[in-house]
Amino acid sequence: MAANTAGVRLEDQWRDILSVHARTMCEIDRVLHPHGLGGSDFEVLDILASGMAAATAAGDLCRVQNIAEKVHLSQSALSRLISRLEKDGLVERSVCAEDRRGVWVTLTAKGRDLHTEVLPLQREVLSRMLQQG
Repeated sequence: MAANTAGVRLEDQWRDILSVHARTMCEIDRVLHPHGLGGSDFEVLDILASGMAAATAAGDLCRVQNIAEKVHLSQSALSRLISRLEKDGLVERSVCAEDRRGVWVTLTAKGRDLHTEVLPLQREVLSRMLQQG
């Protein structure tokens, strides 16, 4: 019986985590929508802006593969998202000279400016929503 109770507690904890995540992502989407972004769009811009995705001598360049390791999207969904960001002038893509299969992504000036503008909005949502638990 104790094992069953522990299992139920784990399920409840897991569902609570999923609920907080879903509510937080919906709120981020709502706040960023007027700026033409969704939560996943922002995550990619934030990864590029923070330089977390690649510690290379290439500066702000980041391999798509490194971004994929940090966002919760399929490879095809990430590729479509990056295409949208590129079409909007927020990022640029280029082929890796060392490995033609690799694709580099970098923020444009417009992408960096937009990230700077909306960063406080996203962080405020995180602060508010994660304190609620």
